[in-house]
Amino acid sequence: MTYDVIVIGAGSAGLMASIAAGRQGARVLLLDKGSKLGRKLGISGGGRCNVTNAKDLDELIKHIPGNGRFLYSALAEFSNRDIMAFFEELGIALKEEDNGRMFPVTDKAKTVVDALINEVRHTGVEIRIDSPVKDVLYEEDKVVGVRLQTGEEIRANAVIVAVGGKSVPQTGSTGDGYAWAEKAGHTIVELFPTEVPLTSNEPFITSKELQGLSLRNVSLSVWNTKGKRVVEHQGDMIFTHFGLSGPIALRCSQFVVKQLRQNGGPSVRLTLDLFPAKSVEDVMAELLESGKNEPKKAMKNVLKGLISDRMLPLFFERAGVKEDITFDHMPKKAWLTLAQEAKAFGIEVTGTLSLEEAFVTGGGVNLKEIDPKTMQSKCMDGLYFCGEVLDIHGYTGGYNITAAFTTGHCAGTHAGQNSQRT
Repeated sequence: MTYDVIVIGAGSAGLMASIAAGRQGARVLLLDKGSKLGRKLGISGGGRCNVTNAKDLDELIKHIPGNGRFLYSALAEFSNRDIMAFFEELGIALKEEDNGRMFPVTDKAKTVVDALINEVRHTGVEIRIDSPVKDVLYEEDKVVGVRLQTGEEIRANAVIVAVGGKSVPQTGSTGDGYAWAEKAGHTIVELFPTEVPLTSNEPFITSKELQGLSLRNVSLSVWNTKGKRVVEHQGDMIFTHFGLSGPIALRCSQFVVKQLRQNGGPSVRLTLDLFPAKSVEDVMAELLESGKNEPKKAMKNVLKGLISDRMLPLFFERAGVKEDITFDHMPKKAWLTLAQEAKAFGIEVTGTLSLEEAFVTGGGVNLKEIDPKTMQSKCMDGLYFCGEVLDIHGYTGGYNITAAFTTGHCAGTHAGQNSQRT
């Protein structure tokens, strides 16, 4: 049987693409190599599935630093507001949480996955699981179908590649789509991990003395070799046995990777600001005030209300004074150093965990070779790409899934329309 559209991959982008193509009246086949549809979707948002983000469009794009502007055309057709309306039409009530994150009221990703699969079936899409694709078939600069691992060939007028990147490979994202893209004439922008914990060989990391320490509402900055701030993110973070994790560390990760590539050195300098809303002078005044109030007590006991007692020994060491020093013996210069450390605690970061351990894949199919209005390949007629296989990456918080849904909807709609004209 010949189909109008074959969609490869049943993640966020693939499920949405199947629905959009099916709604155009196309004969659609959805292929997935796994035994379960929507596996990565099922573990997203901590198992609650953060379906999109409610921020205004320009703000949304800013939170997709990896080529977010490419999405303007797709978002004009199917925006974050349309994603919300889409799920609510399927009977999934949504709620807004901090920073615009949208979750199902049930707090269960399964609610979202089941609704998508039911809608795929409702639109008449044929689903085949346990059907790994070996190759996408091209003839005379046009897609003609796919070949499965079993050797079976299935013909189609359009093929949508929605197989994801290489992050979280246990969900089936093992980078299959890149070879099919290259065979069609595409270039692949070098892959790298993003939204991934950071690694460091600092003595306070290797000694594990700060392991498990969580910090709230702090800011983390990445610096280049010329001493210029590349990016700053404010929020929460945690020290781990290998480095730094938590939302702001993950957000800095892609900039760390890029700086390491640019400088070719062993590490990148980051600074941690424990008091983002205060100046060095404000912090110093506060520390001095605490010391004056209890001049006979050891400063390590006086200041632990202001600075984490697990970080204080490092601060005192950098200030060149003993922890049990009292206010009367504390030199003025040491107070300034403590305040400066609280505002810019330096951490040399050596890199990140691996791509397989990342939440998101950076790099992918080069966007210069994709039509942003349709997601169709400029190299091969009838070939479409959507989701993480493309060189698009955003921060966590509903931005990557928004990119997946909007590119999936765009690819499905246009593939569904165009495939029936041939």
